[in-house]
Amino acid sequence: MDASGLPLLDQRISDCRACPRLVSWREEVAREKRAAYADWTYWGRPVPGFGPADARLLIVGLAPAAHGGNRTGRMFTGDRSGDVLYEALYDVGLASQPTAVHADDGLELYGVRVTSPVHCAPPANKPTPEERDTCRPWLVQELRLLRPTLRAVVVLGAFGWQAALPAFAEAGWSVPRPRPAFAHGARFELDGLDLFGCFHVSQRNTFTGRLTPEMLRDVLRTAARAAGLPTAGD
Repeated sequence: MDASGLPLLDQRISDCRACPRLVSWREEVAREKRAAYADWTYWGRPVPGFGPADARLLIVGLAPAAHGGNRTGRMFTGDRSGDVLYEALYDVGLASQPTAVHADDGLELYGVRVTSPVHCAPPANKPTPEERDTCRPWLVQELRLLRPTLRAVVVLGAFGWQAALPAFAEAGWSVPRPRPAFAHGARFELDGLDLFGCFHVSQRNTFTGRLTPEMLRDVLRTAARAAGLPTAGD
């Protein structure tokens, strides 16, 4: 695998201005900020994936949060959803620390990469289908670069699932027709790649108990083992 491939892709993603509505929104948020982060210099650009280039496990979300990844420049960092995800990864033995505060906080992921089908923070956390489709080539390229080592994928939420399956097909995996339906705990095999469904780590799901820490850890641990990664307690 070309070791420079993924860093170069991340840089190109960070410079993307393809979706006018998303560019306008992410930059407006970065200018106006939230009062709690008034002293921050917001990233205000598309947020690339985070994690090693030889990842065996990929986690696919939805899009960066306006005052999370759009502020910190790192996927699932600086917001409540990220707090839940990274704590679970740490508990399972896939992260060096349980918190993700900013891009230089020393967090490392072990054999895991985190990405999303939409790389800009969208208004109301809702990208349009057109924006999702415009962003898809980035995910396709990322999947192609990861393919030599990738063995399992956890997709968070139905939106991510619907966005990811066409990307897998475009990247060269055989996706069955009709496409597998999203469900928490769903597991499908795509050409030797184990694909798992998990409720999204949104506050709506975690605050209501629809997704508990135990449920999230169970999916992550099962996916890590499918990917051949050691987990805590093994």
